[in-house]
Amino acid sequence: MLGKILSLCAAIVWGVSCTSHAPQIEALCLRDAIGNYVLKWETNPEIEGTVRISVSDDSERFEDKPVALTANIRDGVATYITNDNVTRKYFRLVFNEKYTRIVSARSSTMDNIQNFRDMGGYATGDGKIVKWGKVFRSGQLDALSREDSIRINELGIRTIIDLRTEWEAALHPTRYTNARIVRIPITVGETTDVIQRVVDGKMRKGDAQIFMEDEYLQFVTDNSDAFAQALQVFLDADNYPILFTCSYGKDRSGFLGAMLLTALKATRETILTDYLTSNQYISADHLMEMASCLSTEAQESITVFLTADEHLMDLAFRKIEKEYGSTEKYLSQGLRFDDNAQKRLRKILLYD
Repeated sequence: MLGKILSLCAAIVWGVSCTSHAPQIEALCLRDAIGNYVLKWETNPEIEGTVRISVSDDSERFEDKPVALTANIRDGVATYITNDNVTRKYFRLVFNEKYTRIVSARSSTMDNIQNFRDMGGYATGDGKIVKWGKVFRSGQLDALSREDSIRINELGIRTIIDLRTEWEAALHPTRYTNARIVRIPITVGETTDVIQRVVDGKMRKGDAQIFMEDEYLQFVTDNSDAFAQALQVFLDADNYPILFTCSYGKDRSGFLGAMLLTALKATRETILTDYLTSNQYISADHLMEMASCLSTEAQESITVFLTADEHLMDLAFRKIEKEYGSTEKYLSQGLRFDDNAQKRLRKILLYD
C-alpha cells in the first residue's frame, strides 16, 4: 500500500484544507535510481480531477506558469525528469485548483557527506507543516567534493551549527567556508578511549550499547546548556537556511532535531521517525572495510555506534520526564526555550 510506503519514507505531508470538508491528502517525493523526482499522492476519500505540479528551486516561491506537470489525480504518481543533480527541487501540487501540498525529497544527493537531509515536510500535532528548505542536518563536512560544495551553496546555507568537540573539529575540519559556523561542542564520554578499546578488541557489543545509553542520558544531564544555546540560533530568521552537523548527523544532531521538532509541537511518533531516518542515509561501507581485519566483537560494536536505535531516544525522553516531569517543562526550564520562543520558532518554520 502506498500509505505504508509514505510512512516509512518519513515524508508524509498533511496540508491545511481550504474547507472543513477537504479530503485528506498524503504526498511525498522520492528520487529514483537515475535522479528523477517521483511524486506520489493518495487522497481519502478518493477524488477525481487534475493535479497541477509546479517546480522551483525555492520552497517558498513558485511561479503559476509554466506548469511542470499535470496528471490525473487517480493516477497517484508523476515523474519529473531532470539531469540536474546539483540544484535541489521543490514541488507544489495543486489538486483541482483547491488543495495545495508542497513536497521535496527528504535527502539531498551528496558525494562525501553522510546523512544529509531536509527536515521539512513533517506534520505537527495541530496539523501545521514544517517548511522545506529551511533546516538541514548532516554528518561532518570534512571531505567535500567540488559538487558537494556547489550543492550546499545552491541551498543557500547561511549558518552551520557544529556540535562536534574541539578535537573532532581539529581532526576533521569543516571544508565549507561560505557560511557562518557556530561551534557548540557537545561532550559525552571519552571518545578517543572508546576508539582505542574497539581497535584493541576490548569493547563488546554490550559495552558499546552501554556507552551509547550513557551518551543519551548525558545529553539531558550534562549538555542541556549547550543544546539550549543551539536552539537560540533558530530564533533569528536571518540565520536561515541552517545546517546542523555532528560526526554522522545521528546522535547529537538526532537529539537536537528531536528538541527542535518537540518545540514545533510534533508528535513523538514523528520525532522518532525523523531520528530513525538516519539509518537510511548513513553508509558504513568505508568503516566496515577498514574493520574487516578486526574481531567480530569489534565489528559488532562499530555497528552499534553507527545505528540510530529507538531505545536510545526513548531513554533520553524517559530521563527528561523523570527529571523535569514533561518535555514541555524540559524545553522551558532545561533548555530555556519558553512559550514565547516556541511561538517565534513556529512562525519562522511552519507554513501558514
